[in-house]
Amino acid sequence: MKIYIPAVALLLAISPAAAQVLPNVNLVFEPLRPSNIYKVGERAGWNIHALLGAGYTKYNYELRENNLKVLKAGVIDLSSGLGTIETTLDHPGMLYLRLSYIGAPEPATPPTAQELDKMTVAAAVAPEQIRPPAGKPADFDSFWAEKLVALKQVPINPKLAPATSDRENVELYTVTLDSLNSKAHGYLAAPKGGGKHPALIYYQYAGVYALQKSLVTDRAAEGWLAFDVDSHDMEPDQATAPRDYAKIGNDDRETSYFLNMYLRDTRALDYIQSRPDWDGRTIVISGMSMGGQQSLATAGLNPGRVTAMIINVPAGADFSGDLHGSKRGYPNWPVDDPKVVETARYFDVMNFAPAIKAQSLVAFGFIDTTSPPFGVLAAFNQIQGPKEAVPMPGSDHNNVTPQQEGGYFIRSRQALESLRKTGSFTPNGLWFKQ
Repeated sequence: MKIYIPAVALLLAISPAAAQVLPNVNLVFEPLRPSNIYKVGERAGWNIHALLGAGYTKYNYELRENNLKVLKAGVIDLSSGLGTIETTLDHPGMLYLRLSYIGAPEPATPPTAQELDKMTVAAAVAPEQIRPPAGKPADFDSFWAEKLVALKQVPINPKLAPATSDRENVELYTVTLDSLNSKAHGYLAAPKGGGKHPALIYYQYAGVYALQKSLVTDRAAEGWLAFDVDSHDMEPDQATAPRDYAKIGNDDRETSYFLNMYLRDTRALDYIQSRPDWDGRTIVISGMSMGGQQSLATAGLNPGRVTAMIINVPAGADFSGDLHGSKRGYPNWPVDDPKVVETARYFDVMNFAPAIKAQSLVAFGFIDTTSPPFGVLAAFNQIQGPKEAVPMPGSDHNNVTPQQEGGYFIRSRQALESLRKTGSFTPNGLWFKQ
């Protein structure tokens, strides 16, 4: 196999921290296609431009498929100022290329994700054809249907307490709801003056932390009925959940931490639909990373109840990818325990996606190792409602390279404005342009 490389035009400049131990060089990766998106069987790769006279010309490289299988590895010599790495795939997938310095002294501390990303590019081959590597469990739908029936038997029993709002014309409350075997918590913000409003529900990214009131008060100031749902059974101003929550009970679908989390997400939807100040028409769910994971699960569990889903770098797709040819990401459950692997199938968002009917906007980073793009695309391609993908070729996870996520920031804002004003937005449908 020849080795070539497709990706984004990406300027690589060593950060001050890395420059203390690594050669100070400048590289530019020029993808063979500006989009970094290729057809099956097409030559894909990068021309790599180096600054002449920089004094450092040789690099190790490793090109992987779906950041797992090594397609090619070696040394590239850029003494002429130009080199090329390329390959072809005869099937859909992601290409992931990382360069490293030859002979550089070992840093005192391991390089940060940001420093590594400066030497990393990626590309997609027929991304619209990527599908889950394995089917969902035969009893997946019945398992979740039973849980939703049990949830309905639990009264919502909302408890609201006024909270201090940072917006003059916005009312803010802490909210507690009864759910199945747990309670849902969050901040609810509504415009003062009464009336009915479209609803916007936020689900939170991974971690244990207090929620930021401004997330919902800013949206309520625009006219939304906004609800920020905590991922954990804890008050929104607290950070008391177990730090290792993601692995709790992960060898049994009845004990997995994600079971009650997903059910609390649906309970939040139940509550919003019960409120008299909801307009009765528009409910948008949104989140990034684990918040995107929760959004995909909620939209899949509640087809017909969600108007739109707007998510960035969703996690929780392809839980056990290492067994099927793609590097797994969050929640990073082990793949050497059959019980854990089987449990993962009931919480993997790839298996919720086929039921999603909502208008959907999904952004993903090509070099994201927390929410690997293969799994995100496998989920996205199964969504049945109108949908739009926002590819971010130069982006790692949202907390690593936010400066590379302008496409999501702009497009999500446009979609939210349209939804607030009209109750709908128009996904572009076709983003896989060669």
